[in-house]
Amino acid sequence: MHPLVGLAKEAIETYVKNGCAIAPPVEVPPEMNEKAGVFVCIKKNGELRGCIGTFIPACENVSTEIIKNAVCAATQDPRFYRIQPDELTDLEYSVDVLSPPEEVKDIKDLDPKKYGIIISKGQRKGLLLPDLDGVNTVEEQIRITKMKAGIDIYDNDIKIFRFEVKRYY
Repeated sequence: MHPLVGLAKEAIETYVKNGCAIAPPVEVPPEMNEKAGVFVCIKKNGELRGCIGTFIPACENVSTEIIKNAVCAATQDPRFYRIQPDELTDLEYSVDVLSPPEEVKDIKDLDPKKYGIIISKGQRKGLLLPDLDGVNTVEEQIRITKMKAGIDIYDNDIKIFRFEVKRYY
């Protein structure tokens, strides 16, 4: 297990069992000292069980971002009930560290396997990570992201940003 994923797992297990957050580790790999957006995803029996993240860093470094987003993925994803202690042995984790978003002027510059996207219109924003099962075309990626943002799927007066991720298991 990669150290970033191990940190997410430890953060979730400690919070679910004891109700408290862990302290960031003192000794960390270089990528944990960087500042970046991070998503922590939890799966149970191959199905999504929680996924929360930030596309703009909210914490001082990746390790703190992982701890915060891991606990939120386990306890605050509005699509799911909170992770329970008896589920912990059945969970799998992944951590995505995001590159800074860049605006895209032409959808030909998108690839749903390589890039995640952020779509915005006014105050509405939606994000979809790259390389997700069942998302095979740019059009599907844009449609799903618009729906997540609450933007009409036929509305093309939007801004699109792309980003890459380093995914850890």
